[in-house]
Amino acid sequence: MDIFYPVKLFADKITYGFLRLSAQSRLAEVVDFFIYDVTKIFILLAVIIYTGSLARTFFPPDKVRRILSQKHAYSGNILAALFGIITPFCTCSAIPLFLGFVEAGVPLGVTFTFLVASPMINEVALVMLAGMFGWKIALIYISSGMVVAIFSGVIIGRLNPQGLLEQFHSDKDFFARMSGVRFNFRDRLDFAKVYTADIIKRIWPFVVLGIGVGAWIHGYIPQDLLVRYAGKGNWFSVPLATLIGIPLYSNSAGVIPLVSALMEKGVGLGTALAFMMAVTGLSLPEFLILRKVMKTRLILMFAGIVGLGIMFTGYLFDFLIK
Repeated sequence: MDIFYPVKLFADKITYGFLRLSAQSRLAEVVDFFIYDVTKIFILLAVIIYTGSLARTFFPPDKVRRILSQKHAYSGNILAALFGIITPFCTCSAIPLFLGFVEAGVPLGVTFTFLVASPMINEVALVMLAGMFGWKIALIYISSGMVVAIFSGVIIGRLNPQGLLEQFHSDKDFFARMSGVRFNFRDRLDFAKVYTADIIKRIWPFVVLGIGVGAWIHGYIPQDLLVRYAGKGNWFSVPLATLIGIPLYSNSAGVIPLVSALMEKGVGLGTALAFMMAVTGLSLPEFLILRKVMKTRLILMFAGIVGLGIMFTGYLFDFLIK
């Protein structure tokens, strides 16, 4: 059973029981989606930030920095992409770890590699893609996703955009002293609780606003929009699918069934996967949250570089898989 099934029941209860909205209305779909995703995301945020901050008391920032700040070219980016694969987070859940890497002094290009890889390529996507399309498609997707993540991070790192970060005040000084502190178990739990509450307090408006926009689009944008304009043989279908996917919000587990349905209706594989990568790797809710910690110019730089990588991947799939 889905571990978030109780959350779904809760959302349905509020939407159809307490608010008494009609199950056939678009408003009900939007409200149900919003309640479900807000509840789910905040549960994930609380668990992931708490677990991550607790783990960080065992791994001082200097140690993390040494692992990811490899002197060999691209080593840190490759390690960050591999770390992203084993962390099946959506973009909203990956951002706190992104912030942690920035605070620890990990090179910005490496942190962006993780931010791209974490929601886009993970074991959930691998298993679901293999089940629906076969292992060949799944492995090509994972490999291409890693390439997009690594090279996006490398390019952003070479542009040296540190000056485009906003001031994000947290326990940075505390982390700087962590390597010389011995924690007992109670200290670790208290630190994780305080840090989790602080991060959620700072970002919750952006999460709610982002999911609200995503829920509205989810309910009111026709599902056949891509099929109408992005059928096989249209040269512009890949960039169009990428642009349409950016405002939407979902994780790989939620969007892969939609990709399968789109392909059944005539959308090409490269176009469908470009759409999937845009939804999971780039999303409006992500940008709204990232605006808290980086300037608009850096967000546009990030979106443009990753978007071009996604389009390249889409065309590559259409070329390789006829």
